[in-house]
Amino acid sequence: MYKIMVNLIWQVDFYHHSQKDPTGKTLWELLICNPNRDFEYIATCPQSEANSNWLMAQFQQCCNGNLPDLIQVFRPQSLSLITVAANNLNIKVEATRHTFSLKKWLQEKRYLLLIDQPPPVPLPENLWGDKWGFVSIPAGDLIAEFAERPIPCLQIPEYLTPIHLGLASNVSIPGVVIYGGKLSLRLARWLHENKPASLNYISGAPDGLILDADLADRWILATFEDAEVAKAAQIYEQRKKTSKGLHFLLVQPDESGMTYSGFWLLQSQM
Repeated sequence: MYKIMVNLIWQVDFYHHSQKDPTGKTLWELLICNPNRDFEYIATCPQSEANSNWLMAQFQQCCNGNLPDLIQVFRPQSLSLITVAANNLNIKVEATRHTFSLKKWLQEKRYLLLIDQPPPVPLPENLWGDKWGFVSIPAGDLIAEFAERPIPCLQIPEYLTPIHLGLASNVSIPGVVIYGGKLSLRLARWLHENKPASLNYISGAPDGLILDADLADRWILATFEDAEVAKAAQIYEQRKKTSKGLHFLLVQPDESGMTYSGFWLLQSQM
């Protein structure tokens, strides 16, 4: 199957913001919500109690025994403690930037979401493909085109499918295709290991395509100065606005369309 089947997803953040107790000591705050935000939970503890045992107790307390199948975490500083607590309760953890409901809640609370990110670095030279280009596929055809194919590296989370996002079947989903030639499978495996999150056009001198990956990594996937390519890149970004940020990255050996090496469904935060 192309998707992870889960009954219940939590998006979780555990961090010290600006709160302090009456003695002036730092408080850590736990926020839990599901993607629809019809379940929300908040708890705080002093920094001296901010550990995996406290988190385990909160996870068990807040849900009356109905623990989730998956916990999504976007903040690198939160990941290790949440992972330990979740593993002890046999809950799967996913490190992902796609915690939009949780991030919206944090913004409503006027918390900063800034995460330190290194400057983008070039893709390793031994992975460069033969060429690349912008493409698009109607939302109604996207899953049928790739989900059941024997693609070695495949990422189509259920929560990013067009039907889950409420996109009409005729909405154009933009993407980038890389023709990797003999390096196609090696490139796809490298990308999969680095967990692509979104692929964005950045104008400059030169223009570029920046791949956001894992929780904070950034990679320069391509640079260009051609005006026609820049125009295509602008259309790519415009289409992302009408697709709720949904887009994709495709790696294949050549233009025959006979085989694919990797496909990732991605979403930019709009």
